[in-house]
Amino acid sequence: MNAAAEIGVIGGSGLYALLDGAAEHVVSTPYGEPSDPITVARVGDRDVAFLPRHGRDHRYPPHKIPYRANLWALRSLGVRQIVAPCAVGGLRPELGPGTFVVPDQLIDRTSGRAQTYYDTGAVHVNFADPYCPDGRRAVLEAARPVEPVDGGTMVVVEGPRFSTRAESRWFTSIGGTIVNMTGHPEAVLARELGLCYTAIALVTDLDAGVEGEHGVTQEEVFRVFADNTARLRSVLLDAVTKLPAERTCPCASALDGLKLPIDLP
Repeated sequence: MNAAAEIGVIGGSGLYALLDGAAEHVVSTPYGEPSDPITVARVGDRDVAFLPRHGRDHRYPPHKIPYRANLWALRSLGVRQIVAPCAVGGLRPELGPGTFVVPDQLIDRTSGRAQTYYDTGAVHVNFADPYCPDGRRAVLEAARPVEPVDGGTMVVVEGPRFSTRAESRWFTSIGGTIVNMTGHPEAVLARELGLCYTAIALVTDLDAGVEGEHGVTQEEVFRVFADNTARLRSVLLDAVTKLPAERTCPCASALDGLKLPIDLP
């Protein structure tokens, strides 16, 4: 298949209408079908592919998203750089609803998810720094009008339930900044395919252990995300135009010297 896009956006709740005038691509992968057909549109002078993480009708809960198919499908279309917006809970009082965070670290607290393409052979990919440094710079520059938080650790939980107060306090005690349900294995699968991956997190709530008498509700999360969709859309469209045309970051050489048991698209 000829390259259809160079940049991918894996959208979260409320962003399924991100790209206007897009062409739709139905892609099959060795790992099944992706969450939805992928749409491709021109943004500035870049071809951008958009994939709704949960499906356009939000049919996939976090633990059932076909992560391997999603990343594989994007790479097969030519994508090499990914920007991944997501909804998160804030683990610190100062990170209230509407805050943008561009994390630089990740803690995996999921279980049972298929999280690698390399089920045979000894393939160990460097994941010390989960997010692309060049992608982070581009997103931070694009997000300046909304005063994004530069850096932080995303704790990724299995879901679909929200955290208990005790879990939330524990996540904070081990260095967590924000909590999410989809950032893993998405980030590690991107690394295993030699892709750049940058997360941009929108805080929709303060997590249960931070403060307040009520726990997090789905209605609250969806409402705050919807209220901030226009701001997030603006940041994303600006960010993809700021990504470097030539990749010189460590992500591009993540697979150098490794003998892979699969042929990459």
